[in-house]
Amino acid sequence: MTAMSFIVLISGNGTNLQSIIDTIEAGQINASLSAVISNNAEAYGLTRAKNHAIVTRVIDHRLYDSRDSFDQALHRCIQEFEPDYIVLAGFMRILGSAFINTYRYKILNIHPSLLPKYKGLNTYQRAMENRETEHGVSIHLVTSELDGGPVLMLGRYSIEEGNTLADLEQKGHRLEHRMYPKVLQWLSEKKLQIGNHGIEFEQQVLREPIEFDQ
Repeated sequence: MTAMSFIVLISGNGTNLQSIIDTIEAGQINASLSAVISNNAEAYGLTRAKNHAIVTRVIDHRLYDSRDSFDQALHRCIQEFEPDYIVLAGFMRILGSAFINTYRYKILNIHPSLLPKYKGLNTYQRAMENRETEHGVSIHLVTSELDGGPVLMLGRYSIEEGNTLADLEQKGHRLEHRMYPKVLQWLSEKKLQIGNHGIEFEQQVLREPIEFDQ
């Protein structure tokens, strides 16, 4: 089976990137990382990529006068590598509709809530303020609706009495670092297939998100 090619987009520390790199190097994902692209030249994730001899690019959004012009520059950069999928891993820019439509069904994102609950920012704080008893992580396809694309996988954890925001963040990150590589592994094995026909998992139409087995 031909190995897939992924590009990862980051803005910061790159811990999810590291988990993906480690899983690929362990031979559990039949894919390569063609490049890591960041809108932030200071992102530590770029150092993580360089430590593993992965090509890096920086496209500083502050140098562009509009979202469209930034998206066009990002598109030109991605075209160099022709990836099978674009993996957003802590990429803190909202992509425009034209860019998303160009890569329809090819952009994945990870979000720290059980979508469709708590789209957007500050999800841990909002879950605690609403006295939720559980929170979690979603991996979804990116569409023009913010955090509104089809959810591929959900991972859950309990919010216990006395938990702090830091506790929730730590629980969430532990899940993220296991969930993202698993979804990419399934894509590389064609166990999970995404396209114009819809989403299929193990040759069955995916009607509900996969619950991550912890």
